[in-house]
This record gives sequence, structure tokens and C-alpha cells, in this order.
Amino acid sequence: MSGNNGGPWGGGGGDRNKGGDRNKGENDGGRNGQRPGNDGPQIPEIDELMNKGREQLRVLMGGGGNRTGGGESGPTPEIGKGAVVLGLLAAVGLWLVASTYTVKPEEQSVELFLGKYSSTGGPGLNFAPWPLVSYNKFPVTREQIVDIGVGGRGSEAGLMLTGDENIVDIDFQVVWNINDPAQFMFNLRDPNLTIAAVSESAMREIIAQSELAPILNRDRASIALRLEELIQSTLDSYNSGVNVVRVNFDRADPPESVIDAFRDVQAAEQERDRLQKEADAYANNALAQARGEAAQVLEVAEGYRAQEINGAEGEASRFTAVLGEYQKAPEVTRRRLYLETMEEVFSNVDKIILDSDAGGAGQGVVPYLPLNELRRNSTGGNN
Repeated sequence: MSGNNGGPWGGGGGDRNKGGDRNKGENDGGRNGQRPGNDGPQIPEIDELMNKGREQLRVLMGGGGNRTGGGESGPTPEIGKGAVVLGLLAAVGLWLVASTYTVKPEEQSVELFLGKYSSTGGPGLNFAPWPLVSYNKFPVTREQIVDIGVGGRGSEAGLMLTGDENIVDIDFQVVWNINDPAQFMFNLRDPNLTIAAVSESAMREIIAQSELAPILNRDRASIALRLEELIQSTLDSYNSGVNVVRVNFDRADPPESVIDAFRDVQAAEQERDRLQKEADAYANNALAQARGEAAQVLEVAEGYRAQEINGAEGEASRFTAVLGEYQKAPEVTRRRLYLETMEEVFSNVDKIILDSDAGGAGQGVVPYLPLNELRRNSTGGNN
């Protein structure tokens, strides 16, 4: 009977051991899976559960049974060759996954070997051995926009001085994309700020060489073309890797504070141009009419001159012909000239011819009745 004093678990001195175990459980606060103050069946310890799990894992991975040495036994896990191969394959697979990446059709990548530029990757699957090679991807076809002078009238970026010492308020956009990702990555710290500064400087240079009126009216397209070329050349000198797609020249107006006065000036200039055009039209009409009249007078004078010359030449020719005949027969020619002259003289005067008889002295003269003078007096009285 004395051998059973230890209780149902057996063993002498059970009261003393049980008391010690209970005190230990109370001091550990149930750390070993026992509930303090409970003399019932004990729950298996956590270490024991972990050892069992480790043993099962070792068996599954091809290890042997428990080895005994040094007077005590315990589970010792052993890893087989198959597990090592599987582990190596898993590591290689993870390395391959970490070393491959995909580049979209609208992108390009920049690969860095230990932080130094190595190569540029194109669309598709690319290989960059990790951790020696790293990469950055850039959208090379996406158009990006930088606004200059936008954000309200009178902003400082949009106010520019023209060549004729006027101020103009300008808004424009620069549309750009990336054409060299490596240069873009290493040479530009802040791409938007750099492009904005270059664009504003180029526009100020062009506006400083132009006058206000053409900027506001007809020269916007040519200014936009010159601006695009100047921005591109400047960015190329920086090796920026940026391509300027186009420049949108949206607005060019006088400053807000003088817009009313400017409109009055524009109206006055338009009125001046209208009056000047009317004056030019009148001057052109009067000048054309005067030129026509001068040409007409000149033609009349030329005709009169030709007529007089021809008449004089004709008279000279006739006189020369008469002279030749006179030299051949002087008496006949003299009489002929006399008769022609008398005919010319008497043809323009009133005359009365009296025919005398052969004996002369007016024997056959009939009393004369001045009919011509009577007719002239009669006509004068009627008037």
C-alpha cells in the first residue's frame, strides 16, 4: 500500500513531487501547457509538439530515424539530395523571375549595371540579372504638355517685350515626348521645369525680334515654327533626349491693363488705313485720267505736226514741179500762175464783171444796179 501513495501516476514520494510540480506550474504561469492549481491530466508541451512536427518533416524529406548518442536520444533532422536540388531549382526560379521584366510597346527601358548605364531595352521580355543589373522604364510615345503663360491673364511667364517696345501677353503649349531614354534619365533632373525654361527663353528671343502688329495678326504660324526649331536645337545641345512634337500658339493679346486703349488705337489705325486707301484710289483715278488726257493731247499734236509737215512737203514739191515747168516755158507758166492767183483772189470777194465792146471806152455799159449791196442791207435790217 505504501507504493501507491504517489497517486494514480505511481512512484514514491508522490506528494512531494506533485507539490513541486504544482509549484513549478504556478511559477511558470502555465508556460509548459499545464494549468496551475489543477491536478488532472497534463496537456503536451509546445516543445514536444514542435519536435514531433520537425520529425515528421524530416521523414518526409528522406531522413532516417532517431539517432541515440551520449546516453540521450533526440530527433535530428537530415536533408536529402532531392531536397537540396529542389531548393536550388526554387532559388534559380526566383532569381529568373526577379531578373526578367516586360516592356510595353509604348515604352523603353534603361538598364544599369551597378548603377552605370548598360543598354536600352525595347518592347517585349527583357533580361536584367538581379541584383547586378537594375532597370527603369519610360513611356517614349506618350505626348506630354508644358504650358507657358497659361493660368490667367497677366502672368509673368506670358508677358513679353516686342521689338517695337510694346508688351504682349502670350499663351502657348509645348508638346513633347522622349526619344532617348538614357539621355533623358541622366541629363535632366526636372524635365518639365527644364523644358518650360527653355521654351520661355526661346519665345522671348523671337518676340524681341518682332513687332507687335504682326504678332497679333498674321505671324503666329511662322513664330510657332521658329519657336519649335529653336527649342529643339537648345534641348539637343543639352543632350536631353527630348523630342518636340509641336508648339500650340494659343493666344497673343495686349496686357489686360491697356487692352481698352489698345483697341482704340487699333480702331484709329483701321480708320487711317481706310482713308488712306480711299485717297490712294482717288489719286490713282485722277492720275490715270490726267495721263489719258495728256496722251490724247500728245496724239493730236503729233497729228497736227504730221499734217503740217506733209502739207509743207506737198507745197514744196508742187513749187518744185511748177519751177521745172516755168523753166521750160516761162511765158505760159507766168500767165498760168497769174490766172490761178486771180482766180484764188476773186473767188472770195463780191464782184461785177462788165464786158466791154471791142472798141472799148464803155459804150455798151448798162446802168448798174447794186443788187449785192441791196441784198446785204436787207439782210442786216432783218437781223
